[in-house]
Amino acid sequence: MHRLFIWIIGILLLMCPNRLLAQIYCIKTVESGQKTSLRGLSVVSDQVIWVSGSAGAVGKSIDGGINWEWMKVKGFEQRDFRDIEAFDENTACIMGIAEPAIILKTMDGGKSWKTVFTDSTKGMFLDAMSFASQQNGIVIGDPIDGYHFMATTQNAGDTWEITNKQLSNKALAGEAFFASSGTNIQLVKDKKGSLQYVFATGGKYSRFNVNQQYVELPIVQGKESTGANSIVMNESNQSGMIVGGDFAQDTIAHHNSIYFNIDKKGTVHFTAPIVPPHGYRSCVTYINKNSLIACGTSGTDISLDGGKNWELIDSTSFHVVQKAKKGNTVFLAGSKGRIGRLEFMQLIK
Repeated sequence: MHRLFIWIIGILLLMCPNRLLAQIYCIKTVESGQKTSLRGLSVVSDQVIWVSGSAGAVGKSIDGGINWEWMKVKGFEQRDFRDIEAFDENTACIMGIAEPAIILKTMDGGKSWKTVFTDSTKGMFLDAMSFASQQNGIVIGDPIDGYHFMATTQNAGDTWEITNKQLSNKALAGEAFFASSGTNIQLVKDKKGSLQYVFATGGKYSRFNVNQQYVELPIVQGKESTGANSIVMNESNQSGMIVGGDFAQDTIAHHNSIYFNIDKKGTVHFTAPIVPPHGYRSCVTYINKNSLIACGTSGTDISLDGGKNWELIDSTSFHVVQKAKKGNTVFLAGSKGRIGRLEFMQLIK
């Protein structure tokens, strides 16, 4: 009987692999009830997970999400920490969004935090951080004096250098970033080992910046609530996925995502999904080489064919999703302190 069942499953996988396998995935809530909206998430390993959010909250688990330690960052209890980058169970950087914009760092597991960056310029609003390694990182923010704000670190976040006033960071009127999941920029290494960044903007204009050149995104734009929210690159750093939409109308799937490929000449080619994610999505990441997961306030989708077709697997609201840097576990985080873990349901016992 089991052999017959396995044979039937195999035939179905050949006929409709994306739909069937996506239905096998599920999301299990492992933590909830905290009075904080979580948008920062850093999954160091299958065991070590950090989150950050509103009301100065930071959470940490060192046993794969079974138990959580919650802390309020002393002196910053009213701040909204929209992004976090953790390196182990003791070391992490958190990013506070609005003026004065701040980045704090802990090296003792969150017992104490040191201010490593602060900027009280009028209009300052940080949106996302990305690290290519523990030493090299970048942070971006909304435009200041017509330029997308940018600062970099080469010493694990201990100090930051502002580098935003470059022609490659010139913003259009009404163009900015969304601090929805801390994932609209990626700092990566090219084939020669040199660092380069890619980012996606949103708002009245939505563009893709690659190799310090802008390309207009074929994604919904024109309103303050529209545009790209998240970008992920594959292992080769030559292709990836961008998701977004209109967070004011979060169930609309029209032009909410795009797959991209960068050829040897540096030209960007876009391909629209056949079946897009089912609504606004604030974050996307790879599960493995060919599979992706995207989440937003109206649910979570899985694609098992590189972003061509997406299947809704859960309607629970989540803001951010990340896979373990060293491992395979995938965690999600959202409002009301909700933390979920992606699981693969066993159909055959």
